[in-house]
Amino acid sequence: MINRRESALKISELQAKDVVNISDGRKLGQIYDLELDLRQGIIRAIVVPGETKWFGWFAGGQEWVIPWKQIVKIGSDVILVRLDHRVSDLYHENKRMLNLPVDENNL
Repeated sequence: MINRRESALKISELQAKDVVNISDGRKLGQIYDLELDLRQGIIRAIVVPGETKWFGWFAGGQEWVIPWKQIVKIGSDVILVRLDHRVSDLYHENKRMLNLPVDENNL
């Protein structure tokens, strides 16, 4: 039998973890939002604010929209992701500036 505690995680618990890119060792920050697919009932991406996010408002900075499949491991205090910065920039640009759907198979 699967222990619920081992297979479930609250949003508040996710938000308390640091997100680290294993490709370059860079700490990206902490999750501030999630992108949900309500039809399929899945989390599509986590959103980590850029360095210039201030009191919930963007001051011209970039936010990292990280597809769920880029998460390598969720540990007790850290979330490890494998992120190519060009992929994140393209995904972010499509979602925020052009408001176009993103084909996740190409990420």
